[in-house]
Amino acid sequence: GFCPRGSIRARRSGLLNTQGSLICGSIGRKLALVNLLLASYLHPDLGTYLTGRILYIDDAAVEMRQAPFTQEELKTVREAAEVLVPVTVSQMALADFRQELELADCVYVASGETFRLLHALKSTGADQLLVDAVRAGKLYAGSSAGAMVAGPSIEPATVMDNLSIAPDLKDYTGLHLTEFVVVPHAQGTTGPYSIDIISKTVEEYGKEWNLLLLKDGQALYVNEQGSMLI
Repeated sequence: GFCPRGSIRARRSGLLNTQGSLICGSIGRKLALVNLLLASYLHPDLGTYLTGRILYIDDAAVEMRQAPFTQEELKTVREAAEVLVPVTVSQMALADFRQELELADCVYVASGETFRLLHALKSTGADQLLVDAVRAGKLYAGSSAGAMVAGPSIEPATVMDNLSIAPDLKDYTGLHLTEFVVVPHAQGTTGPYSIDIISKTVEEYGKEWNLLLLKDGQALYVNEQGSMLI
């Protein structure tokens, strides 16, 4: 498989998935056509990947728009964009979302509450539109909650996030754009996400799901050549 220099960094930093293999080359062929940037929280090189007209999906942060991390995230992505289009999927018609998605060069899915975000995507039907657009080549970037929903399931987030925020969400299946479930803030020093919470997540879900632990400032980048940690 494709093993760029990112795989060397993976070896040095011990960044393995929970099933014990290096990330490099482990993306399945059926998932290899997508273009993803999945971060723990933002990334120093975000502007290298995000360009043009960016559709900014903020449903995960709808109840915390004034929080410092939310403001910083919005500001950072706005600076990378030529045109930034913030949307709250749960508060717009699906036809309008489809139109904005078609116009966008790339999509950024913001951090916040993972269960609120997935419920917004699934309950509106935006999830399938998003998957179709990404499989057709549109870049999907996301931080924290936005990175977690890109995987096969958000079930591991039950340790980190509040289930009761989206009581109507019964299906935790993610967008399945990657085989990995990103576990963000793995350094264990971000807000409520202590090292004990991270350890419990791995202990409870590391055998069932292919967890990828990312520290803030790290990301998984996937393109047609394969995947690497950056």
